[in-house]
Amino acid sequence: MELLQLHYFRKVARLQHLSQAARELHITQPALSQTIAKLERELGVPLFSREGRQIRLNAYGEAFLEKVETALTALEEGRSMVADMAGLERGIVSLDATFIPHFPDVLSVFLREHPDVNFRVSQAASKAAKEELLLSGQIDFCISCEPVRQHGVCNQPVKTEAIVLVAPASHRLAALRQAELREAAGEPFIAFKREHHFRETTDALCREAGFAPNIVCEADESGMILDLIRSGLGVALLPESVVGRDDTIHRVRILSPVARRTYYLTWKENRYLSQAAAAFRDFVIGRFSAPATAWPSS
Repeated sequence: MELLQLHYFRKVARLQHLSQAARELHITQPALSQTIAKLERELGVPLFSREGRQIRLNAYGEAFLEKVETALTALEEGRSMVADMAGLERGIVSLDATFIPHFPDVLSVFLREHPDVNFRVSQAASKAAKEELLLSGQIDFCISCEPVRQHGVCNQPVKTEAIVLVAPASHRLAALRQAELREAAGEPFIAFKREHHFRETTDALCREAGFAPNIVCEADESGMILDLIRSGLGVALLPESVVGRDDTIHRVRILSPVARRTYYLTWKENRYLSQAAAAFRDFVIGRFSAPATAWPSS
């Protein structure tokens, strides 16, 4: 059994798509199929169920993948450890970047101090996908708006920011610096789509204020929502960090209910962190002070 076979198997198992895996591995699909077939012959069992062009892990494959993930993660940690012992300055920090826009200068300032460090960033499509990247050892850190509630995971609060009501500059609410959220009860709202992580937060705030928002438009990302506000289509609830200084829009601070959220830098306690990753963690914690909390086992 060869290490390359394990890397190829993990890629196919994650994607469950041979041609896509071959493209990402920069090899031909027949070569990848032959490698997987050889691995299955060595193990004596099939690892995938094949139905036409569809391929998916079977029970053998799921059990084997769990051990392969553990083995490859241990090898990657060992390589980082040896590099650190050799005093190598270069390093890679891997993290999920979904919430990096809320920390606009963190990466640039860190890179000015550590110019030889490289970042490997991912952007998970969901909270569950992000946690899987972290728990499987594929990334060093994730930044999220709620702690990862798993044993052996450390959640460091790094930033708390206000959620504000944003309106066009010509809107009646633009005359206010702060207001109760219920004052916007009759307004047309622009919101993130229901699958977006922030939508649940804004819906809950409106419920707490005593109304259901009249949502006239949904969007995938904050830039589109800001453009729709500028066009006069409606108002929106947004994290303060994504609202730029623009004379065509106005932010209103919400007096009640309490409208804010906290971001966490999260990592696995027992995962080996390279010098570069440890330096990044210390840098972020140094810029934002709050006590770290490890999620208990019970």
